[in-house]
Amino acid sequence: MKTVPKAYLAAMFGLALAAGTALTPTPAMASEWVATWQASPQPTWGADFLLPANVPAVLHDQTVHQVARLSLGGQRLRIVLSNAYGAAPIVVGKATLARPAGNGAVAADSLRSLTFGGREEATVLAGASLVSDPVALDVPALAQVAVSIHLPQATAVRTFHWDGRQTAWIAPGDQTSRLAPAKGGDAVQTTTARPLLTGIQVESARPARAVVVLGDSITDGASASLDKDSRWPDFLAARLAPQGVAVVNAGISGARLLADGMGVNALARLERDVLAQPGAQSVIVMLGINDIAWPGTAFAPQASRPTLAALTAGYRQLVAQAHARGLRVIGATLTPFEGALPGTPLSNYYQLDKEALRQRVNDWIRHSGAFDAVIDFDAALRDPDHPTRLAARFDSGDRLHPGDEGNRAMAQAVDLEALLPGTVKAR
Repeated sequence: MKTVPKAYLAAMFGLALAAGTALTPTPAMASEWVATWQASPQPTWGADFLLPANVPAVLHDQTVHQVARLSLGGQRLRIVLSNAYGAAPIVVGKATLARPAGNGAVAADSLRSLTFGGREEATVLAGASLVSDPVALDVPALAQVAVSIHLPQATAVRTFHWDGRQTAWIAPGDQTSRLAPAKGGDAVQTTTARPLLTGIQVESARPARAVVVLGDSITDGASASLDKDSRWPDFLAARLAPQGVAVVNAGISGARLLADGMGVNALARLERDVLAQPGAQSVIVMLGINDIAWPGTAFAPQASRPTLAALTAGYRQLVAQAHARGLRVIGATLTPFEGALPGTPLSNYYQLDKEALRQRVNDWIRHSGAFDAVIDFDAALRDPDHPTRLAARFDSGDRLHPGDEGNRAMAQAVDLEALLPGTVKAR
């Protein structure tokens, strides 16, 4: 039998060898990587959809500058880019990471060039994601970072996150190393959508722990104040950061449990948005109101409303798949929505039979025992004198989405000890 040289094995498998010794793997680093921020990818839509996409159809020799607030900080970070719904590869000419200084500017001493496999230029394959090499930048918990990406070639925007609740800039040319706000006069565009950038991870010296929130527009922060990091998962992150736990927002506006909408259904994105997130140990599930309310509206005029049995089967499958990967699953009740979206093309979003189904779903979430724990957001936000409506002080004004104070109340309603029993204390 032919002997394979040890040097060949070392080159192939990265094993540290010494003469006369057995093959021994190189010891792993003590630190771990944990997801600290996310913007779940969505496929873009055309001009015929009810809502504008808020991104150009094509980017060409332009720089996209985005700001994101981390939940946990650290001394080394890496970013994740997504081309999940693209039909062609995306070429990244250059990307940088920095601490923002306001209005698109960055702090000079913080600017770092990102590499991918040791190279500044990279390709994100169609249907794939791309993780950068780690870069040294000391960032505290709950601080913001700025990511700039230059796209030198004509790039069809097929993958994005629609509602970032944060101003981003699209500027001509390669402006990844600019310290001042982007230049280009009328050619500079702003958007609240997020092209390409889908995740940020941080290296953690302590055991990596993250709570992922799987939700719809209420979790995505549809009516949270722009540029204020005031979604309810943001407030939850502030409660958990002192205990070394990240909060990863996997909310998508228009998301549904059982059907595709402004993103794919929950089970189709569970692996990518929840289970594959580094350090994920628990997931909060707040989904179902769009399943109940979309059918018959301008969003889904021909769709049939799901039955309680179909919805509960969907929840049970989420729980089963998360449990199989060792994650704890916390169910959240659906919040009141009487009179939702008045004066809009979706004014029939609320109806009495939809409300009856919401009540039945909430009863099941509270009492079925399917979840490891339950957060009763319905009880936290409803008007005590009119429980099918949001309390006025929590309502953003559209009778569906909480405003900033409602988001704060939701975060306060979360029992921290129920998220990670034995490792997190109530605060």
